Amino acid sequence: MSEISSKEMVKFYAGNALPLELHKVRVVQKLHLQPIEQRYRALQEAGYNSFLLTTQDTYLDMLTDSGCNAMSDRQTAAMMLADDAYAGSQSYLRLEQRVQDIFGTKLVLPVHQGRAAENIISQAFVRKGDHIPMNYHFTTTKAHIEINGGTLHEIFTDEALKIKSSHPFKGNIDINKLKNIIETYGVEKIPFIRLEASTNLIGGQPFSMKNMREVRSIADEHGLMIVLDASLIGENAYFIKQREDEYKNAEISTILREMADLSDLIYFSARKLSSSRGGIICTNDEGIYDKMRDMVPLFEGFLTYGGMSVREIEAMAVGLEETLDDQMICQSPSFIEYFVEKIDELGIPVVTPGGGLGAHVDAKGFLSHLPQEQYPAGALVAAFYLASGIRGMERGTISSVRDETGNDILADIELMRLAFPRRVFTLSQIEYTIDRLRWLYDNRHLVGGLEWDAEPRLLRFFLGKLKPIGDWPQKLMEKFRNDFGDSL
Repeated sequence: MSEISSKEMVKFYAGNALPLELHKVRVVQKLHLQPIEQRYRALQEAGYNSFLLTTQDTYLDMLTDSGCNAMSDRQTAAMMLADDAYAGSQSYLRLEQRVQDIFGTKLVLPVHQGRAAENIISQAFVRKGDHIPMNYHFTTTKAHIEINGGTLHEIFTDEALKIKSSHPFKGNIDINKLKNIIETYGVEKIPFIRLEASTNLIGGQPFSMKNMREVRSIADEHGLMIVLDASLIGENAYFIKQREDEYKNAEISTILREMADLSDLIYFSARKLSSSRGGIICTNDEGIYDKMRDMVPLFEGFLTYGGMSVREIEAMAVGLEETLDDQMICQSPSFIEYFVEKIDELGIPVVTPGGGLGAHVDAKGFLSHLPQEQYPAGALVAAFYLASGIRGMERGTISSVRDETGNDILADIELMRLAFPRRVFTLSQIEYTIDRLRWLYDNRHLVGGLEWDAEPRLLRFFLGKLKPIGDWPQKLMEKFRNDFGDSL
């Protein structure tokens, strides 16, 4: 296993270590950088929840990469070739062939997005009292499994939750913990083992091919199924190529196919993987396929569109092919690596090494004066929006749930995620992000906590509203004006 290093596809004569855009901008969208006073009003109306802000009041939308990646000219052109048909569309047949070519899976089910796939998989395989081991959960995955009566077990390695680390594969499953789960609950209570590529909630951290092979060996020994969430498989394959010696000369397509071959069932959100909309479930096992097939018409739509428009189907087919291009898939990880290294040099606590999807700022380290019960990740997201107009996402206790007694189940880590959608931001915008984060870090003592104002029962981080504890937003605004004058 190699040490982590930045692969410089292009070297600068001056020695600069800069990520180079390997695309040109042909269509632009106007952005809105509002004065801080307007940002404050918008934050109040949104209940200090970044999901409830609008793009009219947002300068850089770093909430997520889901559905926000820039589409290519080839994807846009393909949408004009769409075959509008309820059943048997040629557009779907083209997508099906692309999935079969890339993943090597002959049986394909379309769904409208990734969580729709989770719904179908959970209803098909999870029963009350089941236990599902995984490297780490995603919010909607957890909800679907628990609604169907299952319990998930996060069996990550000791490195996974370390904020500052040089370990290249913090998304690995701990093999000894996996063996213990099987021994404790028995194979009859474990419908599958779930592996998530580039684990979303712990910093977009990948797993290694070596680890996946080890998981496969355990699964085969006990007759267990492996379910792969491939929504960020492109980035995970890229990191394997960069960080695992055996694969340094391998094509992304070869790495991706091997990951697919080690899986029994694959699903993904096209909003991430192929810079489009929609989702896919695929397998080579007819028994697995038959347990899910009839749910697609029930929940999603006919088997040749699955709730997607045929135009998105065409865009997905092209996007999947483009995911195999090194120059495309490296763009987001290289920008993330640049950003993470810069703010790490400034002493700002951030998850290292940089992963896929986005940069993850350690809110507990940033706002060390706040107890976890006051939601430091949510407070940091709100404060950073106020200081910059940049919308990030809370990935901490607000994204968790309450226990049977009504107390918060405190998150393992409190993160502000700043997503880096593919081919969306310029380097000057990233420098602006670094600058405003640096200012906020220097004034972090002004930031206070949050408390609930209106708390939904399920997935509260989407629609819930909070309020500040004390008048810290006003104090932060006052300091901003003192330091920046009339600047936006």
